[in-house]
Amino acid sequence: MSLKRTNVYADPADLALIKDAAAKRGISEAEIIRRGIHLAAMSTRVWAEEMDFPAFDDIDGPVSDEVTRAVVEGTRRR
Repeated sequence: MSLKRTNVYADPADLALIKDAAAKRGISEAEIIRRGIHLAAMSTRVWAEEMDFPAFDDIDGPVSDEVTRAVVEGTRRR
């Protein structure tokens, strides 16, 4: 994996937590920061197209339209 260097400003308290966690886990501070960046990038990703969700059926019959609508609306970026 090719990595690119960047600079960011961080709260000293957050850096202290990262330093402590890295020491306890036996991994580098940079690895924790890279994982955090990846999580942030994935959580803010915007898809080119809306996702198409299938209608779900349960044993007793189809799930209500309200549930399907809630699932679809819950995945839309606000």
